[in-house]
Amino acid sequence: MTQLIGLTGGIASGKSTVSAMLATAGLPIVDADKLAWQVEGPGMPTTEKIVAHFGPQALQPDGQLNRSWLGQLVFSDTQAMAALTAITQLPIQYAILEKIVSLGQVTPAPPAIILDIPLLFENGWEQLCDQVMVVTAADAVILQRLMARNHLTVAAAKARMASQLPLAAKVKQADIVIDNGENIDKTRTSVLKWLETIKTN
Repeated sequence: MTQLIGLTGGIASGKSTVSAMLATAGLPIVDADKLAWQVEGPGMPTTEKIVAHFGPQALQPDGQLNRSWLGQLVFSDTQAMAALTAITQLPIQYAILEKIVSLGQVTPAPPAIILDIPLLFENGWEQLCDQVMVVTAADAVILQRLMARNHLTVAAAKARMASQLPLAAKVKQADIVIDNGENIDKTRTSVLKWLETIKTN
């Protein structure tokens, strides 16, 4: 029977790295971020609602959302974040569920479907999962990665880290913890070790 495995972690902890390893191993991935981009694509109803609420600054000339501008706004304003979530949450949830159902109908059935979602615990998705895998790294490592990846100041990077459930709280609720704070080989070894357990179930 196919299991649904929730994959999450702290921002910049390396969840995408682990997701790529699981995909390479042949497990289907439900990528919540990619589905969100589709829901919030040019001309989509959700995008139109975002622009109607936040104004024309929220849209780029090519019809794509101005994610950089929106990010700076919502990660420094809890009311703006709440407003954005109210617009996007249900359409994204529907897209995720639709994808899970479609992958569950594939023959032969995979041993597991990976639900790759940053806000898994924050939005209650763990209740649907058979197991939850949390990718972790030290706060200092995450801070440096986030500043380098998104070209953020220390204050802006810390604000984004603070917008999510603390990583330690996610680890406490995890069935599997993958440490991605040291080197890629150690991470890969941990992933391969877990894959052996899922293939034998």
